[in-house]
Amino acid sequence: MIIRDERPDDHPALRALLEAAFGGPAEADLVDALRRDGDIAIALVAELEEGPAGHLVLSRMRAPPGTLGLAPLAVKPSRQGSGLGSALIEAGLARARKEGWQGVFVLGEPAFYGRFGFTAAQAAPFRSPFSGPFLQALELRPGALAAKDPKAAYAAAFAAFE
Repeated sequence: MIIRDERPDDHPALRALLEAAFGGPAEADLVDALRRDGDIAIALVAELEEGPAGHLVLSRMRAPPGTLGLAPLAVKPSRQGSGLGSALIEAGLARARKEGWQGVFVLGEPAFYGRFGFTAAQAAPFRSPFSGPFLQALELRPGALAAKDPKAAYAAAFAAFE
């Protein structure tokens, strides 16, 4: 497996992967909108011999400053449970740290994302349409998510999911 940056020639295969992984076009449409709006900060592909088998997007949050939203994470259905998703998350978080991002928010299963250090407690001070036990955050820099303006606002494309 190779984890690499997304390339424009990947887009058709990634759209098909997202639709297969999520059972419909909503997440693929989200990624298209994030690309169109210029909100993608990091987009990684897990490539196997047969082509792209996993995809991770980290997009710029509108608030708090210097944070990213992790979504979507997609793995080809026949490869789910193989560690591809975990490898993409680890690579994405390492890249975000290297690039100087302050924190990452995710809306997802606490048992899965907790393995990477995400917690609902870290996200709890932030107001968001997604607030609740599934909204989690991870500080990439100590103290970076001390809520001065306690609002967590994803990129505009996420409004379709509110």
